Amino acid sequence: MLTKDLLRVSRAGGGYHPRFAGREQRPLAARILGTYQGHVGEPYGQLRSALSDLETDAPDFKLVRGFAKLLDREATFETSAVVPPERARSVAFEAAEAVNVVTEEERETALRRAAERLGSTPDDVADSLYADLEERQLLVAFDSRWDPDELVSQYNLSLAQTALFDATELRVRSSDPRALVSAVKRLRLMYEIHETDAGREVVVTGPDALFRSTRRYGTRFARLLRTVVKAEDWRLTATIDDRGTERQLVLTDDDPVRPPGTEPIADVSFDSEVEREFATRFEALDLDWDLVREPEPLAAGARVMIPDFAFDYRHADFRVFFEIMGFWTPEYVEKKLSQLDAVDDVQLLVAVDESLGVGEEIAARDHRAIPYSGSIRLKDVRDALRRYEDELVAESAAALPDELVPDADVISLADLATAHGVSEDALEDATFPDHRRVGRTLVRPAVLADLDAEIEDGMAYSTAKSVLEDRGIEDDSALLSELGYAVEWEGLSGGVIRTRAEE
Repeated sequence: MLTKDLLRVSRAGGGYHPRFAGREQRPLAARILGTYQGHVGEPYGQLRSALSDLETDAPDFKLVRGFAKLLDREATFETSAVVPPERARSVAFEAAEAVNVVTEEERETALRRAAERLGSTPDDVADSLYADLEERQLLVAFDSRWDPDELVSQYNLSLAQTALFDATELRVRSSDPRALVSAVKRLRLMYEIHETDAGREVVVTGPDALFRSTRRYGTRFARLLRTVVKAEDWRLTATIDDRGTERQLVLTDDDPVRPPGTEPIADVSFDSEVEREFATRFEALDLDWDLVREPEPLAAGARVMIPDFAFDYRHADFRVFFEIMGFWTPEYVEKKLSQLDAVDDVQLLVAVDESLGVGEEIAARDHRAIPYSGSIRLKDVRDALRRYEDELVAESAAALPDELVPDADVISLADLATAHGVSEDALEDATFPDHRRVGRTLVRPAVLADLDAEIEDGMAYSTAKSVLEDRGIEDDSALLSELGYAVEWEGLSGGVIRTRAEE
């Protein structure tokens, strides 16, 4: 982004449009790049003087200063002084006060005394006094990420961002609305999604804009533009407070606003620490639910909402949406509650910051409210999902035949459940006429008889384990117990199979 004093806009016809640089400015961009490269090792003041000379030939001095503003961030300036400037000033000023400097000779006397105290020379002390001033700092390195074309591209993006500093509202249509909404949330802005004849439109404001116009969020709008322009098709309409006059800024994918290819862009996955913490802890539980980040939009009357998450049940085509109501203002909460009223035929859980005090209102809208303070309690979410899960398990169990006869001699309940597209819980009441259930494994009686003959008292546990694995049995402790054995451990030397004593 640029500073506002470098903003170049046209107000023709009452509009408000950035005056972008075109390919005709590429030679100027190249000259400015070359000026920086040619002044490595020289003071900043000399670099500024050379850039000022370029302003006389440029179509607009702000264009030169805008390019330079961007390249200053690619340059490394350092203070070059024999004596640290602050130390040199402190000692030299004390000496000058003692000498009561008036004449040039008295100045030299003060510098000589200061040099003696600092273990330096009068000339080095004099050169160090103001070496940390900006104009005297040296350009020690310049490693730009941009060639002339990319510098022009970066300038245009920065100019458009600066034009949004005084925006009070954005309206955006994008071919990638999911990325747009994610960025809006990450920047802690407020949004609504409207269905229009031209497609879905995301209306973005700051929280204060719900009850008064404000420009406090202009820099966040500017940062949002980087996400907007990454979409293939987009259109942005901004309401601009231009020194008290309301103007309209319109940008589209036809404008020369693109992030340069070498510009690093960090893509943040979560919009808040509450969401990040919840997602990390939930996924660690490894439940029968897959967590989906920012699922498909939901129709909410004439508007659209995109919940923060969805839970997909692994054993059926069933989805539960999850919205987190956290840092919102009371006005925005009311808008969101009205959206919940209009969401039909979906299962929705809503985690509500207790300070908002709207849990009962959400419950009255037939959505399940989960109160939280600081962080979302996993048990509360798990319990809410369990209610759905119990119904799904009952439905899938009812759809199974009364008796299940797997072809395999040995099969785990997990594999059998997967084969039937149900959860393991759905198999709890099933019967298996040809198999015996041993722990979480189904085994034909003939296999059990063979294993009973192969495994004997005193056999090494490692040997018995190999015998069971050869038959496809992983739950060795349950199988050994079924055969009447237990493992007797003998320290580091391993275990031995022993016949379990009769109880």
